[in-house]
Amino acid sequence: MDWWNQDSKEVGQSLGTSLGNGLSIEEAKKRLLENGQNLLQHDGAEKGIVRRFFAQFNDFMVMLLLVAAVISFAVSYLNGEKDFIDSIIIIAIVVLNALLGVIQESKAQKALEALKKMSAPKAVVLREGKRTEIPAEDVVIGDIMLLETGGYICADGRVLESRGLKTEESAITGESLAIEKETITFPKETALGDRKNMVLSGSFVLGGSGRAIAVATGMDTEIGRIANLLAEQDDQETPLQKKLGQTGKTLGMGALVICAIIFVMGLMRHEAPFTMFMTSVSLAVAAIPEGLPAIVTIVLAIGMQRMSKKNTIIRRLPAVETLGSAAIICSDKTGTLTQNKMKVVKISDYSKQKDEEKRQLILSLFALCNDCRREKGKLAGEPTERALAEAAEESGIKIEDVQAEMPRVGEIPFSSERKMMTTLHAMDNGTWMSVTKGAPDILFDRCSKCLEGHAQVAFDGNKKSKARMQNGEMAAGALRVVAVAFREWKEKPDLTKENRVERDMVFVGMAGMIDPPRPEAAEAVALCKKAGIRPVMITGDHVLTAQAIAGQLGIYEKGDTCITGQELSKLTDEELESAVPQCTVFARVAPEHKVRIVKAYQKDGSVVAMTGDGVNDAPALKAADIGCAMGKSGTEVAKGASDMILTDDNFATIVEAVREGRGIYDNIRKAVHFLLSSNIGEIITIFAAMCFGWATPLLPIQLLWVNLVTDSLPAIALGLDPVEDDCMERPPRERESTLFGGGLGSKIMVEGMMIGMLALLAFGIGHVYFDQEKMYVTGRTMAFAVLSLSQLVHSFNMRSEHSLFAIHPLENRWLVGALIVGILLQVVVIMVQPLATVFKVAPLGLKEWIIVAALALMPLPIVELEKWKDRFLSHK
Repeated sequence: MDWWNQDSKEVGQSLGTSLGNGLSIEEAKKRLLENGQNLLQHDGAEKGIVRRFFAQFNDFMVMLLLVAAVISFAVSYLNGEKDFIDSIIIIAIVVLNALLGVIQESKAQKALEALKKMSAPKAVVLREGKRTEIPAEDVVIGDIMLLETGGYICADGRVLESRGLKTEESAITGESLAIEKETITFPKETALGDRKNMVLSGSFVLGGSGRAIAVATGMDTEIGRIANLLAEQDDQETPLQKKLGQTGKTLGMGALVICAIIFVMGLMRHEAPFTMFMTSVSLAVAAIPEGLPAIVTIVLAIGMQRMSKKNTIIRRLPAVETLGSAAIICSDKTGTLTQNKMKVVKISDYSKQKDEEKRQLILSLFALCNDCRREKGKLAGEPTERALAEAAEESGIKIEDVQAEMPRVGEIPFSSERKMMTTLHAMDNGTWMSVTKGAPDILFDRCSKCLEGHAQVAFDGNKKSKARMQNGEMAAGALRVVAVAFREWKEKPDLTKENRVERDMVFVGMAGMIDPPRPEAAEAVALCKKAGIRPVMITGDHVLTAQAIAGQLGIYEKGDTCITGQELSKLTDEELESAVPQCTVFARVAPEHKVRIVKAYQKDGSVVAMTGDGVNDAPALKAADIGCAMGKSGTEVAKGASDMILTDDNFATIVEAVREGRGIYDNIRKAVHFLLSSNIGEIITIFAAMCFGWATPLLPIQLLWVNLVTDSLPAIALGLDPVEDDCMERPPRERESTLFGGGLGSKIMVEGMMIGMLALLAFGIGHVYFDQEKMYVTGRTMAFAVLSLSQLVHSFNMRSEHSLFAIHPLENRWLVGALIVGILLQVVVIMVQPLATVFKVAPLGLKEWIIVAALALMPLPIVELEKWKDRFLSHK
């Protein structure tokens, strides 16, 4: 129902309520039984912890890892060895991932719980003509709600009476200012934030008092509609999760196919079936990068710790990386890009002349006609009045001092019909002075004089025209303008006669105020643009205000467009998708509009981040690829629906988070590059030997050892690499880009072949020149050592796509440590007799070690040549 389009009598008749007495107790009970309690409901049954735990295993990569664990166990058991460490590591990885998944609670459930907590515990209604306090959940449609300063509003209502009633509903509508409520009707097409004859559940009364008739409760309220939107938004799988899932499936299936081929080739060569089976399954375990999920988890967790020191709390680990790939950042205006605090930025009279004495007078009058109070040393009150009082105090005018000099003896409260407020003050000489502040257009017509210096002169048509022009210029600059005037009285006036008191006044001046941008936000916007990220403002505020703030910040530039919620409602999804590339400001939007905007950008192929702080932002925060809630001003609903929380409410913090996210993605890509090139090297070693008709260069236990040594410490160390300096000078990745983009796939294949060929070369040299009685022991030992050590050396090539010598080669001390540990482990396995027996290797002499060292170091010059070739071709 369009309740705002009906007068109060029609609403009362439609709802069967007496506007004077409210509902009867019996009728209220009946309606409560029929419609249910005034609560936010959630239809979905919450999963138990056991169910949520096992749900984490419903993934192809996870299932493949479990199979790998079983195979590894079988290999060790059938080989007569009791070393099950590979199986234990794989299972530990899977369980760790499952536990992390359980810890990350459902965002929708948390957000809905926070929505429930927002309901006021008590409500005051009119029942059978009596003021009655009841639990908020017992409010029913048709109840007459009595609204007072400081009270929460627990149902949507049509305003019946307003005595200076002002509500704060920014969390729902995005409107940054207090809303002055009226009783008049509004057109059907009026936007939510402009329905000034409606009060909304979840908001609260900032000033004044009034009455409203409840027209919607529970899930039928605006906040209930947000809850429904929230429940409808599926958790978005992050780009990283999608890519790792695709990579896991591809690698797993590819490795199994290759291992099956090797098994068949071995049979065709009349190798022992059991030996070939053991070699194939060992190769499968070695080829599947089971360490990848754990390495990614560790890298993301470390990134999360780094970001927590920079005012960013990560609620979901993949969010660390996802923000680094963001191409669009949709930001709420109020409290995110702005300070969520009104500030006077211009003081003027009609003449445009700078007059410090008059400026002080204007601010003194605003300080007199002001209801602000001091609480714990700070000014408290309605935002507009607080801004005026703070401006006065910044000029050295203390409210307490001026009000003590001219004590208030009466007042005419603000009224939305009059759009004015008047206070009466006693003067030292036994006279009185009334001070009136209000809407400039109203005040101009009530003033007959104005000040020129110390003289009062006629406020004629010419001067009024100049004053109106000044007001228009300030309003066009998105300023909220308040005017002030006074009148002197020889006898105390009767304040009940408003029309007599508020006329023939002396106009003094105007104050223009705005919710100003955060000082650091403009720099952050510029950095975003430099990094190829497009900032977009989405707000419930008026279009002129939004456009002005966006222009100051650099979000809105010449050639960009603005779209209002009313215009957006008329656009189809296809039309919206065509419009969003040119639009940088969306104003006067509703919660469902924000979700549509986010999805339109996603359809365009962009990874979308959404920042916000209000209940009205929650559905869009959840729908976005990455939702960033504000920690200080953000509601619990917004935090519950988000992926990350900015504890300083600072848009600039996002830039640092983007940089960290890009660095983390680069490090994950380095780890993938390293792991896959190493694993392909292992496959090539076995496969090529089969093709050449050679004996197997590596035994199953040796393959598993190489896999264990090279897939753990070096890969984790790469994940700790410092962020490269130029990471913010390149555009963000496209949504559909793969981990293997930019030629990474071909590099992995080439480098894998390099590692495999070096191992085969070691096998050949060892067998031809050093093996005794052609038992392949020395050849296999040298191949075993080169395969392992060359991968450790190759890990340093991963540190940058630039030359290794263009950066500090040993800057990553963790990688240096991994190299030292890996070399020591490999040497111990070969040179310590009991271990050499277990791994079926022979201790090597000095000549053999020199050859092994030379071959193991070859990846450095080979990859440097590859990088030089790429740089040469890119500059041609």
